[in-house]
Amino acid sequence: MSEQSYANYVDLERGLVSRDIFFREDIYREELEKLFPRVWQFIGHESQVPNPGDFFVSRMGEESVILCRGEDRQIRVFLNSCRHRGMKVALYDEGNTRMFTCPYHAWSYSLDGKLTGVPMYDAIYAGRMDKSDWGLVQPAQVTNYKGTIWANWDPEAPDFLTYLGDAKNHLDLALDSRDGREGGSEVIGGITKWIIPCNWKLPAENFMGDTYHNPSHRSVDMIGIGPSARADVKGRRDNELAKAHHVWISFPQGHGVHSAIMPEDEEYVESFKDNPEVEAYFRRCFEERRKRLGDQSRLRPFVGTVFPNTSFHGNQPRSIFVWHPHGPAKIEVWRFFLVDRDAPPEVKDFLRRYYMRYSGPAGMTEQDDMENWNYATAASRGTIARRYPYNYQQSSGASRIDQPMPGRVSEQVSEENPRMLYHRWRDYMEGRDWDVLLGKNDPHFQEAK
Repeated sequence: MSEQSYANYVDLERGLVSRDIFFREDIYREELEKLFPRVWQFIGHESQVPNPGDFFVSRMGEESVILCRGEDRQIRVFLNSCRHRGMKVALYDEGNTRMFTCPYHAWSYSLDGKLTGVPMYDAIYAGRMDKSDWGLVQPAQVTNYKGTIWANWDPEAPDFLTYLGDAKNHLDLALDSRDGREGGSEVIGGITKWIIPCNWKLPAENFMGDTYHNPSHRSVDMIGIGPSARADVKGRRDNELAKAHHVWISFPQGHGVHSAIMPEDEEYVESFKDNPEVEAYFRRCFEERRKRLGDQSRLRPFVGTVFPNTSFHGNQPRSIFVWHPHGPAKIEVWRFFLVDRDAPPEVKDFLRRYYMRYSGPAGMTEQDDMENWNYATAASRGTIARRYPYNYQQSSGASRIDQPMPGRVSEQVSEENPRMLYHRWRDYMEGRDWDVLLGKNDPHFQEAK
């Protein structure tokens, strides 16, 4: 497709997005070629592979990859595909192994990805093939950021922190310990996985802070499923942010977040009322966080998306989730639930139960979201409907640069974040260089301060 054709699909200035990008097979195939091989993608968490030989099978785009801890305790990522005929060398979702062996022709690989075993090697391959050239394929770059593992296929891509930019300050709110220490999170329990008939971009934009869709959750809010539900606190979560100043922030790299700033005279808001021990734990965390971070402790997490398809809930329910594409109208959702590694067992168990009430295909809140995205994807296919673009004009022109914090900031409900997501999506689809993809010299982020 030409550069002009993608400009017709995404009109940032007028806030219009074509329905075609949510269902067309040819556009989806170009995403797999032009977007997913260049972006940083979330693979998993180091806590999922604590011991040598531990592995967890993840995904990058449509492709299966292995997260593995080697005998040297180094964490590596491999394409889950034998170099001989492509069969998966790890058939289970997770486990522990001394080597990866292809069940087709029994080529075997060590935990550092080297090809070590080839049946009948001396008789049929010696002198023709050098085993050192045929190890498992590894991404060009892999990084461990506060326990989370990210990978990228593009050797020319910037390092992860450059790619993340100022969105780092908001992702940290999900990854750091509740008492303000850096890092310290772990994944609790198994990974919740389910398939939804929708395009991956719809949930990605939703978790950039689509507060406008709250009417969808009215029934859940009336019933109350939060951590203080038995104490008669209605809604999906506790009211910790009732006095907060909310901000919606887009970043030049395509990321977007919805965070909150607490008042200067902030006082602890009692939460987790259904369990006195859990409530006392989070009260201590609040006090220690304020002592440790001072004024910086006023920034609180809500939701966000790291471009293109990794999102997070910063607190209730604290989690990372990935919208894995299965086609233009199908995704597989993975939710990784986070807790502090050193939290007491009763806190972890309490949170685990709350997370299940909220999230997943049986979670009361998630069911509302799934229905919205399913119908929206289906509505993109209609012969007549396709003639009319979607409207992304909400709060257009109502944001400022770097006020009160880095990024393009809106202080009212806004669609600025998805506008920037699709603007950057268009740049990837047009094959732009990394200066453009990182938003350098982007006039959208160059207003007078």
